[in-house]
Amino acid sequence: MKNKQHKVKHVLAAYEEAFGESELTKMHEDSLMDRAIAGYRVKSIWCGPVLEVEAYPYWHIPQGKRVKRDKNSSKAQERLNEKNRQKRVVRMLNTNFRPNDLYMTYTYTNKYVPKDYEQAKRDMVNLVRRMKHWLKKQEKYADFELKYIYTTEHTRNGEKVRVHHHMVTNFPNREVAEELWNRGMAHSKRLVEDDFGFKKLGEYLVKEKGSNTRKGYTPSRNLKQHSKVTVSDTKLTRRRAAKIATEEIGAQEIFEKMYKNYQFKQMNVSFSDYVSGAYLYVQMKRIDTPINRKRRKTTYDDEDNQHY
Repeated sequence: MKNKQHKVKHVLAAYEEAFGESELTKMHEDSLMDRAIAGYRVKSIWCGPVLEVEAYPYWHIPQGKRVKRDKNSSKAQERLNEKNRQKRVVRMLNTNFRPNDLYMTYTYTNKYVPKDYEQAKRDMVNLVRRMKHWLKKQEKYADFELKYIYTTEHTRNGEKVRVHHHMVTNFPNREVAEELWNRGMAHSKRLVEDDFGFKKLGEYLVKEKGSNTRKGYTPSRNLKQHSKVTVSDTKLTRRRAAKIATEEIGAQEIFEKMYKNYQFKQMNVSFSDYVSGAYLYVQMKRIDTPINRKRRKTTYDDEDNQHY
């Protein structure tokens, strides 16, 4: 019996960096059916009720990252790094927190304004210690697993601002979460999710960037990056991916058939000037009740409906 020749799949590691063009040109359209494309790899990332799908090509032959290094390349890399940082935070929020968990804002009175970033960070470390201490003193919360992620904002557009903190936490007592802050004012809101979970809130938490922002956020060690990740090379063919990218067929029907009990919300398509194919990024939301089921309309006032 003859052994079948093993076919090596060549996948570009930095696919997000390579596919940076949003406008479909004739060159991009022609590259979608490049015979060098062996197929599409579909990466599915489950984060709580939100599902992210990344589909990108793999090739019969190696694809070099033939990106020209010009004066704009470093800025493009910065934008990509910022985008990935936001993704990490949004995924942690969607995976670890639920509606009615807390979004806290902590500010300072004049007496306690920290002299530098390090002092501000110590204030938050001490706050977390007080939270844990309070939980241990309550019999019903003795085994409670505290989760949190916080940011310290001290710059805006490169300029210094009055330092303050934002925290998302599952701390079970809203009033105590405010009272334990002993450096000024504390304001709390309940988390409210939308079609993308807590995406807007996650992006807001790490909106500031620059050398003075450090890494921008501090998560508790027990936070998970995602619920589950799967990778498949058989879900999407080259031909079907090309038709989706050029809107010859509807993406919603295809992805909702591919992922039962998930509703299609949004898709972004990117192309490359350096490699063939397209990059598809799809966002979906778990359906807990049938789509056609009538639900009572709920309204919120402006204050309760704002995350920040």
